[in-house]
Amino acid sequence: MRAVVQRVKKCTVRINERICGRIDRGLLVYLGVGEGDTEQDLDYIADKVVNLRIFPDKQDKMNLSVKDIHAEILIVSQFTLFGDSRKGRRPSYTDAASPPKAAEYYNRLIDRIKRQNLNVETGEFAARMDVTYTNSGPVTILLDSERRF
Repeated sequence: MRAVVQRVKKCTVRINERICGRIDRGLLVYLGVGEGDTEQDLDYIADKVVNLRIFPDKQDKMNLSVKDIHAEILIVSQFTLFGDSRKGRRPSYTDAASPPKAAEYYNRLIDRIKRQNLNVETGEFAARMDVTYTNSGPVTILLDSERRF
């Protein structure tokens, strides 16, 4: 499982000009699910997202998590995180999970994070979305459950 986590001042997701998700200060999380992903991968990403210390404390040191500051999270599915562009010019997505599996894991991640008493907004699985945001910092962190050890 892969995630791109961005610290944002604000973020909006639209589908055909309809706003389907919006947050203020918090995290924008793009989530890609791999074909071989398991429960352990889901646990790893969920734990990292809610506990990643990338918000500034009083000394302006990145030392606080989204949980610590009660910020919001917007989660958007993005199978292209599993794009392999090493050969040719068009990426291959053979390592991405099938849509049914990806949707299941996407929804399970949302549920897990909501159980942490955080406000979670979402995109819409498999929809064409327009995402607008202001990256704060900028801070962008890459998470890959295959590289957790």
